[in-house]
Amino acid sequence: MSEKVCIITGGTSGIGLATADAMREAGYTVYELSRREKGAEGFFHIPADVTDEAAVQRAVEQIMQREDHIDVLINNAGFGISGAIEFTGPRDARRQLDVNFFGMVNMNRAVLPIMREAGKGRVVNLSSVAGVIAIPFQAYYSASKAAINAYTMALANEIKPFGVSVCAVMPGDIRTGFTSAREKLHAGDDVYGGRIGRSVAGMERDEQRGMAPENAGRYICSLATRKHVKPLYAIGIEYKFFCLLQKLLPVRLLSWLVGMLYAK
Repeated sequence: MSEKVCIITGGTSGIGLATADAMREAGYTVYELSRREKGAEGFFHIPADVTDEAAVQRAVEQIMQREDHIDVLINNAGFGISGAIEFTGPRDARRQLDVNFFGMVNMNRAVLPIMREAGKGRVVNLSSVAGVIAIPFQAYYSASKAAINAYTMALANEIKPFGVSVCAVMPGDIRTGFTSAREKLHAGDDVYGGRIGRSVAGMERDEQRGMAPENAGRYICSLATRKHVKPLYAIGIEYKFFCLLQKLLPVRLLSWLVGMLYAK
């Protein structure tokens, strides 16, 4: 039985792996859930698809057979798709929401009762600055992250009386394999005058010039382990500024600026 226990989803690479490393360094026993059969060395790996509610429940039950508590849950599992809304099929759109949003929902439904009964716990949901500033040709990714923000804001007030707290972390551009793993839907690029390809290429250049995942992981760990949290956090001064602009600028001006950056 461990003194401090953390569960993280999607912890075999990128931000997830960096966060798992940081949590282990902070003294936590880390259980990592992902669809991969083999996890990273140094963690307890449980193969599970977060979109499968029964598999998630079994994984949490397996952890509770070893531990009698869960201190931290970090919902990191997710992926990105890009493409024009008009040419993105319902199956792809639903899968994006299924993994990024409902995968988090499944994990929280399995873990929150344990934390509530213990009278303590911290949930960290991985969102994105794209959830605050919607990115053209990545609409469903932005929608999935905006849903996480709204969900987190509501959940924070619901579980507060039970000693359980939740926050959503909004990274911007991070140098990880997320970029190469993005599912790029090119349909309609000719109709849109090449704007889909240009937008996604620009976004991917920015990502590969972005923050190191280790920095993001340490920041997420600091939120997971501090005494009190607010519902939403952006990672990095630049992205905190962007989120501030979103609040201050007229919607028409903000939309024009985003269009100049990502829809030309």
